[in-house]
Amino acid sequence: MRYLLVGGTFNPVHYGHLFLAEEVRNVLRYDVVLFIPTNIPVHKMSSDIVEARHRLQMLRIALDPYSNFRVEDCEIQRRGRSYTIDTIMELEKRYNWVERPGFIIGDDLATTFHTWKESEKLVDLVDLIVVHRLYRERVRLGYRHTYVDNFMLPISSSEIRKRIREKRTVKFLLPDDVLNYIIENELYI
Repeated sequence: MRYLLVGGTFNPVHYGHLFLAEEVRNVLRYDVVLFIPTNIPVHKMSSDIVEARHRLQMLRIALDPYSNFRVEDCEIQRRGRSYTIDTIMELEKRYNWVERPGFIIGDDLATTFHTWKESEKLVDLVDLIVVHRLYRERVRLGYRHTYVDNFMLPISSSEIRKRIREKRTVKFLLPDDVLNYIIENELYI
């Protein structure tokens, strides 16, 4: 079984996340995608990040229809801030990988990847996969990696949050059941 790992805040999860994961899974022939929501983001400072339990539930709702997509809540269970290296080492024990998993990072994070905790060790444990998020051209990265020239859907969680605050439609940007959860729980208002 070949695993692909996608970490993030997922605040909220949207079709951009799902499409990107499926495109990489398909192009590089992974079997299962593990979505790993962070408890407290290390690289993001935002006052409008909803509680981890809400982000986890929205992710579960969004992934439910897809057998190749699964939620891995280890970072939320650990509490506090999580570093990718700690998560990878925990998951390696839990899943007993036969081969290194793929680990997706956006090109927006690739430029600062060298500042991540134990980045050298991290690239020894995973197959680093860089995808387009902000830039159409490839960014330089001084580590072994694979670049996927993915189609960029212009959807962002921050835009969705802004549109919800402004009482504008977000239908068709995220799954209907996730939107219903947001409305029922009065998130992002």
